Amino acid sequence: MDKAYLTVKRIDSNHLKIIAIVAMVIDHIAYAFVSDGTILGQVMHTIGRITMPIMCFTLSEGYHKTKSIKKYIIRLFIFAIISHIPYQFFSTGKLPITFDSLNDVYIKFPTSVIYTLFIGVISLIVWNSKKLNKFLKTIILLILLGASTLGDWGITCVLWVLVFGIFYGDFKKQVIGYLIVALPLLLMPGLMILNIVDGAWWEEICIFGLLIPIPLLSHYNKKLGGYNLKWLFYIFYPLHLLVIGYIKYYVL
Repeated sequence: MDKAYLTVKRIDSNHLKIIAIVAMVIDHIAYAFVSDGTILGQVMHTIGRITMPIMCFTLSEGYHKTKSIKKYIIRLFIFAIISHIPYQFFSTGKLPITFDSLNDVYIKFPTSVIYTLFIGVISLIVWNSKKLNKFLKTIILLILLGASTLGDWGITCVLWVLVFGIFYGDFKKQVIGYLIVALPLLLMPGLMILNIVDGAWWEEICIFGLLIPIPLLSHYNKKLGGYNLKWLFYIFYPLHLLVIGYIKYYVL
């Protein structure tokens, strides 16, 4: 076989999004129906770890390529709100909003990863702003990192979005930054074995699935693909949480 053929980058943005969605569904099915302490559960969660890094990467790509950053962040904000109820329903089987009285309304957290991705894009906008000095940028970014803890994947997600966005076009630096952010997570099983951190290390082996996206992203050809799938994840994400949640709490 021609060596040149083997080195051609054949993965486009659509491929990455579909891979991320499939991995996400496998992961969430495992959370709903498979014990973390089983081999099957760890295999499924390992696959699931592919999703978040790819979503952060494609988000930073979207940030740099979108024709309207305003519409981009509005879309993320709207679906972050929409996804809160499905996320909480998937996690608890209950609605996230309770009314103790007409004057007392409680909204439960954490919320979905779309919220965290929204914070990531806002962070990139702040980082690249020419109107803010370094001091203000630092303060605002710290506030945004704090706010990200209300969402799934929290600070890790925002830092990955920043790394992929800041080093856009330099894949080597993107990977180095990505691994630095991921390092505390990758060290977790070892810390558990040494009893430095409480927990069952065999239930955290799946964290090494965070290494799988690297070869996938290395074959990214910087193209959109044959179809514009920008709405696919936004719609599919809350929908699949509702379906899996309903099966878990009301069917089985």
